[in-house]
Amino acid sequence: MKRSFPILAAVAAVAAGGWFALGGTDTANSTTFSPLVSAANAQTTEAAEIDTSTIKEMTLGNADSKVQMIEYASYTCPHCAAFDQGPYKQLKAEYIDTDKIGFTYREVYFDRYGLWASMVARCGEEDKFFGITDLIYAGQSEWVRAGEPAAIVGELRKIGRLAGIDNDTLEACLQDSEKAQTLVAWWEENQKADDINSTPSFIINGKKYSNMPYAEMKGILDAALEAGADTGRPLGRPDTF
Repeated sequence: MKRSFPILAAVAAVAAGGWFALGGTDTANSTTFSPLVSAANAQTTEAAEIDTSTIKEMTLGNADSKVQMIEYASYTCPHCAAFDQGPYKQLKAEYIDTDKIGFTYREVYFDRYGLWASMVARCGEEDKFFGITDLIYAGQSEWVRAGEPAAIVGELRKIGRLAGIDNDTLEACLQDSEKAQTLVAWWEENQKADDINSTPSFIINGKKYSNMPYAEMKGILDAALEAGADTGRPLGRPDTF
C-alpha cells in the first residue's frame, strides 16, 4: 500500500548515524509511548512517498484459522522480552504450533536500537526471523546496556552471526536506509490502524488488548475459538490478514 507520510530523515542506516526516537514510559505491565523527536538529531522530510507493501508480515500458525492474533512489540521493551521468554512459549505450544490460531508479529519502534534490532531480525528473512527475535529478547538485558551506539550495534551483529548470517549480509541489512525508512512508515501505518500506544499490545480478531497474564489471554482465545466454531467464519476485521 502506498501512502504519504512525514518521515524522519535521520531514521536510516547505522552508517549514517540516523535514528528514530520515541519517548517511552514504563508501567507495571507495559511500556507506553508518545512521539519525541530530537531537534539536534532528526529532521522531518516533507510527505515522503513510502511504499510499505515491500515489508513482509511475519506470521506463524494457521492463516485460515477463525482466530487471528497480532502482537505489537518493541525489541527494547522489557515487558515484551518478559512476554517472549514466558507466556509466548505457552501460546506457541498450545495455540500456534497446533494450528488453532494464526499469529502475526509486528515491530514497534521506540528508538533507533529497536529499529536496528528489527533490521537484524529481518536480515534472516522469514525462515530465521522468529529464531533471531527470540535471541534478541533473550539477550536484551545485555545488548541494550552495551554502552555507545556502536557497541550496541556490535552486540546485535553478534546475535545475527549466532543465527548464521554472514558479516557481509549483516552489514548490507544494517546499511539499508531505504528499508529502515520503509519499516518506520509501515509501523506508522500499523499504529494508526490499530491505535497502538503501548507494548506489548495484542489484536485478537480485531479487538485490542494490553499486556495481560497468560491465563487471561488463554480465556480470550478459547472464547474466540468457540465463537468462531459457532459462527463458522472468522471474527473481527477479515481484511486485516
